[in-house]
Amino acid sequence: MAAGRLPPGALTLRQFLRRQQVLRLYRSILRALRDVPAEADRRYLQEWAREEFRRNKDATEEVRRGNKWAIPSTLWLR
Repeated sequence: MAAGRLPPGALTLRQFLRRQQVLRLYRSILRALRDVPAEADRRYLQEWAREEFRRNKDATEEVRRGNKWAIPSTLWLR
C-alpha cells in the first residue's frame, strides 16, 4: 500500500469524527435514561433509542449550522 493511501472501506477523518460524535450522543442518551424512575418506561425508551440509531445507521445527510456541521434533528426525531 502506497503512503497516504487508505485501504478500501476505511473512514475519512470527517467520517471518523462524525462516528465518534454519534456514539457519544448514543451513550449520553442511554446514560440519561438511567434516571427514568419507572422500569417499564426506561426499557421502552432504551429500546426506542436503540431502534432509531439502528434505523439511521447508514444515514449520511448532514446540514451546516453556522460554522459547524450537525446531524439533522429529523434523523433523530422520527
